[in-house]
Amino acid sequence: MIFETLATSGHEQVLFCNNPDAGLKAIIAIHNTVLGPALGGVRMRNYADENAMLADALRLSRTMTYKNALAGLNVGGGKCVVWGDPSRDKSEALFRALGRHVDSLGGRYIAAEDAGIAVNDLEHVYRETEYVTGVHQAHGGSGDPAPFTAYGALQALMATLKRKFGNEEIGRYSYAIQGAGHIGMELVKLLRERGARLYVTDLNPDLLEQAVDDHGVTAVKPDEIYDLPVDVFMPCALEYAINEQTLPLLKAKLICGTANNQMSHVVGVEAHRRGILYAPDYAVNAGGTINVSLEIDGYNRERAMRQMRNIYHTIGRIFDLSERENIAPQYAADKLAEARIAAIGKLKLPMGRTAPRSTGHLRGER
Repeated sequence: MIFETLATSGHEQVLFCNNPDAGLKAIIAIHNTVLGPALGGVRMRNYADENAMLADALRLSRTMTYKNALAGLNVGGGKCVVWGDPSRDKSEALFRALGRHVDSLGGRYIAAEDAGIAVNDLEHVYRETEYVTGVHQAHGGSGDPAPFTAYGALQALMATLKRKFGNEEIGRYSYAIQGAGHIGMELVKLLRERGARLYVTDLNPDLLEQAVDDHGVTAVKPDEIYDLPVDVFMPCALEYAINEQTLPLLKAKLICGTANNQMSHVVGVEAHRRGILYAPDYAVNAGGTINVSLEIDGYNRERAMRQMRNIYHTIGRIFDLSERENIAPQYAADKLAEARIAAIGKLKLPMGRTAPRSTGHLRGER
């Protein structure tokens, strides 16, 4: 079953990492390296089983290929998933064991921070391999990518407001934010600084209380976040939070959030039909990846901030293509990413060679 899955997924390499002494069970998935080494975060989650773990690695690594291509980065797409409870299963030995597996790939995969992982965890990985980004500034890294992801999402939001309402005045509108985790809280801070009215929910009551106390948001229950009479819905937590059951509940005119894989392409088509403007997730949340990718050549914060502001223009290009071809924004984003990969791929062929015709296997199951 696993080999059948890999035969149709379009991935270049999948590494299963096991170290019982360190308590490590992990999968590193390298989807595509046409643009450069595969860059993608390390995620730690208490998976139901191995199949769920593999599916997450394959799906997320594929998304990273599209995210990095669309952001104009010279890196491909990869992901690492670690099986465990982030609240109790972390250890120095576990992450150093992971670092040795990352190092064994010789730079084909470069690790970064993702859900369930903190900068301190990557410090342990860094002890065993140089192929890590997002480490402490003392090592030439840029540190926690969450503030940069939120800043990039702010650029995407302004572009989306401009397209729908003709202005970028964040404080004029109301927002329903699903998820007050690390990135969600940074986004709450940025929006409140601009006078936005925020309704926030989270499964963790402590985080929700912090958002209320620190930023003056209005707290709502998780099942009440969808049908609020707001202008913008911002998914910043759950994957596939927008689905056949929740889409009809939305009263928001825009969807612009930082969660990965917010909706399937099928649901995206229906949202487009309903006149809801959706900013594709992997374009919105590219800020953190843009930031850490610059560590590869030597980090410069000013350059990073300038490149993150380009997310505004990327979102505009997506909407332009969506309108021109009357396709949902997800498909427009995919087409732009695939066109760049194809163009750069041709440049890397030996002189006189032509690229094989695409079989559509880059996209796989999205």
